[in-house]
Amino acid sequence: MNVNYLKAIIAGIVGTAVMTAVGVYVAPMMGIAKMNPADMLAGQMGGNMMMGWAGHFMIGIVFAVGYAYMAKSLPGAPWMRGALFGIVPWLLAQVAVMPMMGMGVFSGSMAMAGGSLIGHLMYGATVGMVYGSSAPDLRHTHT
Repeated sequence: MNVNYLKAIIAGIVGTAVMTAVGVYVAPMMGIAKMNPADMLAGQMGGNMMMGWAGHFMIGIVFAVGYAYMAKSLPGAPWMRGALFGIVPWLLAQVAVMPMMGMGVFSGSMAMAGGSLIGHLMYGATVGMVYGSSAPDLRHTHT
């Protein structure tokens, strides 16, 4: 299995940025409270926003590398494989991370959990598109 770590890192950064934009800008348009994971993480790190943002993007990168290992085993086009994968970090967030942050299982609200699901599906779809649609890795082709 060949994993292109640079593409996975880039996919994680782009996917995390898209997910954050969905939570900050789109969620309020849907009648859901603004969701900024970096703010939530910063709150758990003594209010340090730089640590919150760094943590948020590191998590996005780690999950994108995980996606790169699983991508070929998932069905569909790259965006669909990514969206399917996005369910994994969403479930982990809803059953483990949110309760640790005091929000309860499934964010304590179906509306918040649903908004989070949309953000994670967008994260995954973006990761899938960026990772799966880039130019082929020429290091592994023979001339």
